[in-house]
Amino acid sequence: MNTPSKSFRDVIAWQKAHQFVLSIYEYTRKFPKEEMYSLTSQFRRAGISIAANIAEGFKKKGNADKLRFYNIAQGSLAECEYYCILSRDLKYGDPEVLIKKAIEVEKLLESYSQSILNSK
Repeated sequence: MNTPSKSFRDVIAWQKAHQFVLSIYEYTRKFPKEEMYSLTSQFRRAGISIAANIAEGFKKKGNADKLRFYNIAQGSLAECEYYCILSRDLKYGDPEVLIKKAIEVEKLLESYSQSILNSK
């Protein structure tokens, strides 16, 4: 039997999202310096938004509020997936590992959201 999470840090979707953010930072360190205030910044901001919105949603009392924050996280995840495509097309690196991590977070976040929807 699963015990309820006491903190957002206990949520596997958040744990994987946090690891994804750390991977984004590592990946974007290799970007050209002229991208520091554009693609690098946008990519990192969107990645942070995923984990931050999972954490914020966890503390919300109502399911509708929780789901709204998880949906924002899903939007930020889609944004990161686009940045993976863009950075690959600009030949800034191979984002395959990031894409795999994004897909894993996406599945976990969808499952987590579905469990909240089904708990009504």
